[in-house]
Amino acid sequence: MSSLPMPPAWRGTLPEAAPPPEMAVYQLPTGTYETRAAFAYAGGALGDKRHFASTAVLVTHPRGDFLIDAGFGSGIAAHVRAQPWFARAAYKATSSASEQLEAGGYDLSRLRGVLITHAHWDHVSGLEQLDIPIWTNGGELQYAAENRDGTVFRMVSKDRQIHRYEFASAPYLGFASSYDLHGDGSVVVVLAGGHTTGSVIIFVALPTGRRYAFIGDVTWQLEGITRPAERPLIMRKLADSDAGRVRDDLLKVASLASLMQVVPAHDVNAYDGIPLLPAQ
Repeated sequence: MSSLPMPPAWRGTLPEAAPPPEMAVYQLPTGTYETRAAFAYAGGALGDKRHFASTAVLVTHPRGDFLIDAGFGSGIAAHVRAQPWFARAAYKATSSASEQLEAGGYDLSRLRGVLITHAHWDHVSGLEQLDIPIWTNGGELQYAAENRDGTVFRMVSKDRQIHRYEFASAPYLGFASSYDLHGDGSVVVVLAGGHTTGSVIIFVALPTGRRYAFIGDVTWQLEGITRPAERPLIMRKLADSDAGRVRDDLLKVASLASLMQVVPAHDVNAYDGIPLLPAQ
């Protein structure tokens, strides 16, 4: 049963974008961990075991390539142990983003940074193998510095260059502020500071006309969008900085679902159609 009313579809025009013809996206799945649908979204079944994705996304662009999140890294065992007991889960790690880039013969000099959706362990573990700048905003840096859930970020970002970007008061698809990464509308970051105080959604527009919304942990599974359904009450209390804002942002994203591919970070099926980085 849905916990939220279905919002009306977005009736405005999509923002203009001029992505260059060379632009592309690739998924770099780094592993999964186990949980239950009952803990992922309201109305989920306790017997429905889910494998939460931990996947980095490579966005190539002639002005510089970026990863969206970093997935699991080589220190994943220690990073899981750093979590409170109730947040630890059985996990399976595969190749890290760094290893997949190397296997694909990727030229790391093209990579300008890792643009994180937020600073939780399952999004930043792989940063320790990527000696490139971490792109985030001031609100998320403060969250990571002060909150227990920032422990792993503090570990993996030590001695790393931090690129702090600022939002402009430029509305974007119903969100009040945004940051245009390349200045051409191809990668636009919006503040969605409910899950963590500086968490973001990253909108990507490809030259084919296809668009994506990489929504981080606004919801953990696609049912959060399709029903729509927020997290169960206990998980909202444990996981979210501002559950009301998460709810508002979830409904905004649900209104856009017919216009673009919405990708909750932890739903393995949400990445369908995004190609893997070819190996050499």
